[in-house]
Amino acid sequence: MSEMATATDILVDIHNLNVTFNAGKKPVRAVDGVNLCVNSGEVIALIGESGSGKSVTLRSILKLHPPRRTVMQGSINVAGRDVLKMSADELDAFRGNDVSMIFQEPLLALDPVYTVGDQIIEAILRHEKISRAQAKARALALFERVRIPSPERRLNAYPHEMSGGMRQRAMISLALASHPKLLLADEPTTALDATVQIQILLLLRELQRELGLSVIFVTHDIGAAVEVADRIAVMYAGRIVEEGPVRSIIREPAHPYTKALLRSVAHGSFAKGTRLETIAGSPPDLANLPPGCSFADRCGEVTDQCRAIDPAEVWLNEQHRARCIRLVPAG
Repeated sequence: MSEMATATDILVDIHNLNVTFNAGKKPVRAVDGVNLCVNSGEVIALIGESGSGKSVTLRSILKLHPPRRTVMQGSINVAGRDVLKMSADELDAFRGNDVSMIFQEPLLALDPVYTVGDQIIEAILRHEKISRAQAKARALALFERVRIPSPERRLNAYPHEMSGGMRQRAMISLALASHPKLLLADEPTTALDATVQIQILLLLRELQRELGLSVIFVTHDIGAAVEVADRIAVMYAGRIVEEGPVRSIIREPAHPYTKALLRSVAHGSFAKGTRLETIAGSPPDLANLPPGCSFADRCGEVTDQCRAIDPAEVWLNEQHRARCIRLVPAG
């Protein structure tokens, strides 16, 4: 945790979170010792390649993993309550009310046999003792807030009758229905075209500022992270390998993986016709992780020590940390 944050600022405090799935022949530790704090009114982006543990970490906050084949250890405190110790009834009240989630593909997340309006009304009535007419009025106000055209007509539409961008706006309305403190966004723009992606990102940032929400935003797109986030946490092989303010991560990346991610993206000074760099190899098998640093086989700065020593977390300053044996702690 950054020394800048105080206990009263922190809304989410994830400490030494480990998530292991036991569905296959070998256990897969998808999240390995993650520590992460989110302050009130702050946006944090989790970035990394597919399979790095971003979505698993996000879904752990709502305890959405199948309990029979998932082992979760550590603690996830949201507003002082440990999610991993909640009963089933407590979780039902917690989900949607304190924390809500925007999923990657709203067509799969929304129920196809009910109108979008009915689904939002049901979510409101589930958590609040108000009349159906009042819940419908709020659903309409939410549609207006997220700028859905012809909101009254769209309330009566089924998910398949709406475009991808409209469905995602409806999903945002559903997520905001019960005034959550924390919003989880799991790659909410991946299934949309570029123009609509920008619109949704700007809408999310505007709503976050207007409502004072805390947001954890999962993406593999560094450009999207820069647009919406205050801090960035870079994940690789189930661990946070670097975390800090957006400006520090972009201007002074410390971990070789972060540097490689940044080099693989076109930016303002990128010369037309220049070939983008790629990260050699593939992410490691989480069921058979090699000794030492999990990024060693793909790293351009690798040494023999990297393959033998599991790198400890190093604080470069009070807000910026990374895992690499080459790094020197702030003096």
